[in-house]
Amino acid sequence: MTVWDRPEPPTRPAPLDRRRLVAAAIALADEGGLEAVSLRKVAARLDVGPMRLYGYISTKEELFDLMVDEVHAEILPEEQPGDWRKALHLLAHRTRRAALRHEWLADLLGGRPALGPNALAVTETTLASFDGVADLETVTRAVETVSAYFTGAIRREIANLRAERATGLSDRDWQRASGPHVMRMLATGRFPALARFVHDGVEVDAEVSFATGLDWVLDAVAAKLTRPPA
Repeated sequence: MTVWDRPEPPTRPAPLDRRRLVAAAIALADEGGLEAVSLRKVAARLDVGPMRLYGYISTKEELFDLMVDEVHAEILPEEQPGDWRKALHLLAHRTRRAALRHEWLADLLGGRPALGPNALAVTETTLASFDGVADLETVTRAVETVSAYFTGAIRREIANLRAERATGLSDRDWQRASGPHVMRMLATGRFPALARFVHDGVEVDAEVSFATGLDWVLDAVAAKLTRPPA
């Protein structure tokens, strides 16, 4: 039986429910990452004994499942998108914005599908936008491809933000600090393609990079969807 199928116990002796439990866990994770979340710490924040929580969840992994589903309520669009491209565009950008609010989400993206009601609603909205567009196999590949792109891009962006906090160096500061080493390596002539990239490349911020890459992936998916059958 999953956490979604198991009924909640009575709220006595102190008012408690999964929503309060999940809200406390998300607050801890927002403050200190997933490593800051434990049943003991959640119980302390709710001012209840740790054993009370086992009536609502069996493991920390179940708690993570509940947390991910709660954030999917932020990802779910307010109304059904008009077409598949808009649906995938919204899914990618809303997931990125949710991950920037809750950085720990990046650590739980990917892998097996989330099965909570909000996550299922997000999946339903996405798949419904493909109705009549292509066969199920093609739709599956399209959604998987776009999901793989934005999951990887989000994880990279979050990892960069964490590195900035851990080192105290912004991207520009890090580039300045590592610049002498990079210049010495490029001066050897062993990395001509990289040298052109370093000297002539144009730097863009994370949001522009994300949006551009997403548009390229969506263009590729559109080409596959409109290709006539062989």
